[in-house]
Amino acid sequence: MTRNTGRHRFSRRTKLAAGSTALALTVGMAVVIATTGDPGTAKADGADASQYVDITTVEPNVDEVRPGRRASTGTFTVDCGRNENGHFNPDNFIAQPGVKNGAQHLHDYVGNLSTDADSTNESLAAAGTTCANGDKSTYFWPVVRILDEEAEEAPEDEAPAEEAPEDEAPEDEAPEEAPEAITCPDVASQLEEVPDQALAEVEQNLEQLDTQVEEANQRLVTSAGEGGENFVDNAILGPLADKRTATINRILTAVGRFLGNRPELPVDELAPCALSPEGDANRNLDTTDDGQQDPEAENPPPGEDAENELPGNEGEIQRPAVVDLTFRGSPVGNVRAMPKFLRVLYGDAKPSTNGLGNTRASFTCSGFEDRLIDKYPICPEGSDVMRVHDFASCWDGKNTDSANHRTHIVYPDENGQCQRGFKAVPQLRISLTYDIPTEVQQQRRYVIDSFPEEEHDPVSDHDDFANVMSQKIMNRVVNCINRDKVCKE
Repeated sequence: MTRNTGRHRFSRRTKLAAGSTALALTVGMAVVIATTGDPGTAKADGADASQYVDITTVEPNVDEVRPGRRASTGTFTVDCGRNENGHFNPDNFIAQPGVKNGAQHLHDYVGNLSTDADSTNESLAAAGTTCANGDKSTYFWPVVRILDEEAEEAPEDEAPAEEAPEDEAPEDEAPEEAPEAITCPDVASQLEEVPDQALAEVEQNLEQLDTQVEEANQRLVTSAGEGGENFVDNAILGPLADKRTATINRILTAVGRFLGNRPELPVDELAPCALSPEGDANRNLDTTDDGQQDPEAENPPPGEDAENELPGNEGEIQRPAVVDLTFRGSPVGNVRAMPKFLRVLYGDAKPSTNGLGNTRASFTCSGFEDRLIDKYPICPEGSDVMRVHDFASCWDGKNTDSANHRTHIVYPDENGQCQRGFKAVPQLRISLTYDIPTEVQQQRRYVIDSFPEEEHDPVSDHDDFANVMSQKIMNRVVNCINRDKVCKE
């Protein structure tokens, strides 16, 4: 790992020990006790040694639901790279919108190029992407690091680096109001079936719906200050609803032409759009990964450095050797399109606070994918460390988010069936493969970033996804899956 000349790295324990002279004796005793003993025990900044398991000692435990006669067995894989552009930050705009360093650990990003604490639907839709097919969705997870043995102790004659001072906002500075934007109901998610013969025409019209909203938002900006109080309704929202009505009717006609009957959708509900503050209704709430109020949410970032290290999350970042983003079907029937801007969480970043109810076993080794563990695996020679994240796939049919970021989209039951009122949507599986040297695994020196209180516990592994696909791309995803094809873009 590249280091600046004369620069020393300090473990979290060492920093804390030097931070209080009043408790010098007590802290000193704690450091002596914690840093002596068997050299095979856990590293200072690492997880406990007991959290590493030889994968060959684990029995197969993955039971996939057997597909039924009406199953949708296709897959759709999107290539978004491996974060070659180095997009990292310790933010989470889903769980802690607007809060810099809200995650207190570093995230790896692929897909949307703009994702940070201040991301909104509109900023994400306007950004570029690393995905080859133009998918602007954002996919992000905690980085994996290899701990450096040199980081264990600071030189005795050198004082630890001072933490960055907190930034203070001017007392008379009022928070900026979020700009308004036009939001419209999602149409693709309401289409149950699109015949192959109608696919091209439907995709063209879905793309037109997205274009109409973009043009209306541009008009909203360029016409600011024009007209009276009804200007936006009469000059922008009204004409937009008329255009959408015509476009939705063309979609329904195209589908009905090959199905034998025109689908019945509430066009009068889908066509009108509304003016709302840019971003989510929960944008100004400071919440944890489980939607609870976070007392530390106002803390500023604690001094990231050139190596993207944070207090308690130090070491050399390991970029995945393989990032596989695959959408899968349902074992009991067809899937419906995800609505644009749907948020989905995987796992729980704070199990010590929230409990284990939302945690999931994520780790395995290549060649051993029939077993998943909530420990760090030690893989045999020729096998690589893997993280496999299967997201929830039963959507409530209405909401793109919920107060706890979970109740709007849940997992199917043990038979693959969604509960009453919920609809199956494509299930995202993110598989991450890491080329971590065998000796590093055996020395228990690789960890995921975590909230400080989780101490790199692998059970805190988690993942986040926000769907920013155009309706046209999402329609391709659904049709590929429902027609049992294998598609890659």
